[in-house]
Parts: sequence; C-alpha cells; structure tokens
Amino acid sequence: MKVSARNALKGTVKSVVTGVVNDEVTVEIAPGVEVVAMITKTSAENLSLAVGKEVYTVIKASDVMIAID
Repeated sequence: MKVSARNALKGTVKSVVTGVVNDEVTVEIAPGVEVVAMITKTSAENLSLAVGKEVYTVIKASDVMIAID
C-alpha cells in the first residue's frame, strides 16, 4: 500500500468501541501515546479491526494548530 499522506503512523489497536453507525478506534503508536479515530462501522468491519491488530493511522490535514494555556 502506498499513500500520499506524509503522516502515516504505525501502531497497535488498543480498543474498538462499536456504535450504531461509527466505531471509535484507539491506536497506540508508542508506549503511552494514542491516536483515536472515528470511522464508519462498515470500514471497521471491512478492515477486520480487533485489539492487538497492527494498523497505520493516516492523518491528512490541511491545517495543524498549536495552542498553549
């Protein structure tokens, strides 16, 4: 698989919370570092997502913001 997005982070599925339409997928990309994505239930099923499966989180955004308190 090749993708044009520069931010492809390899990780392991930590949890999949199934909803009526969407699933919340938590991926650990480094010890203690997690990315959470909302994807369609159909996509989660097509990818056979399950805890422990290795996946890539692919982030494509036109803007990245930085904030401080």
